[in-house]
Amino acid sequence: MRSILFSLLLISASVHCIGQRGEAYKLYSSKGKELSFDKLVEEVSKSDVICFGEYHNNPIAHWLQLELTKAVAEERDVILGAEMFETDDQLVLNEYLAGRIKEDHLKSDAKLWPNYKTDYRPLVEWAKEEQVPFIATNTPRRYASLVSKEGMAGLDQLDEEAKVLLPELPFTVRENDRGYDEMVEMMGGGHGHGMNMDNMIAAQALKDYTMASNIMKHRKEESVFIHYNGSFHSQYRDGMAGYLRDMDPKLELSVISSVSADDLSFSEEWKELGDFILVTPTSMTKTH
Repeated sequence: MRSILFSLLLISASVHCIGQRGEAYKLYSSKGKELSFDKLVEEVSKSDVICFGEYHNNPIAHWLQLELTKAVAEERDVILGAEMFETDDQLVLNEYLAGRIKEDHLKSDAKLWPNYKTDYRPLVEWAKEEQVPFIATNTPRRYASLVSKEGMAGLDQLDEEAKVLLPELPFTVRENDRGYDEMVEMMGGGHGHGMNMDNMIAAQALKDYTMASNIMKHRKEESVFIHYNGSFHSQYRDGMAGYLRDMDPKLELSVISSVSADDLSFSEEWKELGDFILVTPTSMTKTH
């Protein structure tokens, strides 16, 4: 009897180890409670805005973005938006979604990311098929680059036609933003070597403020706005998420943050990253 029991324990342990090693992801609440995908959908479907923070080269995050979008759309009307499209891409994106132009024109005229085909095209194609709006939320990169060199004063010299592509100006860089503070720490203070850290933070803030402004401009009361962005832009509910909260403190906002780890068990250091945490193995293959 003791031998049989020992054998069963060995089998159970082996199955557990196989399951752990074969897991592609885990989902948690900010309190460390493990969630099923269906429970995540149930929770975020109550939101006005969902910020799905991704690692840009993580295939699981991109797959879950598509699956979550489809699932939420079964419960509520949705509007999509993404960091990966800039405001001057909106016209050509709209023309493609409406079937006015071919995909070749979208590829040649929009500033598509190198991993568009594998990671973002499925979302755009779903929006096209379902006739769902897809908003280009990010600031044109040339203006972010301008701010990184000259500070926000550089935007004052733009003509009125250019300013149509930007949110209402001027804007203020958020104080005590943990993401921006981490940027400073990562770059050792940032001053020296021709680098002005204040300008670098202002350029990052311009992107966050632009994305938040475009979400608020295009969202509708009866819909869920699902936004896809790098996790850095919304983690700690700061960055673009912080601007959203500033713009409407009553906004029902759900932030999904991505992390990568060898062990998929919940870590206390993740609890403030977002309302929901997506954990994938560090060994996960990359899309680019």
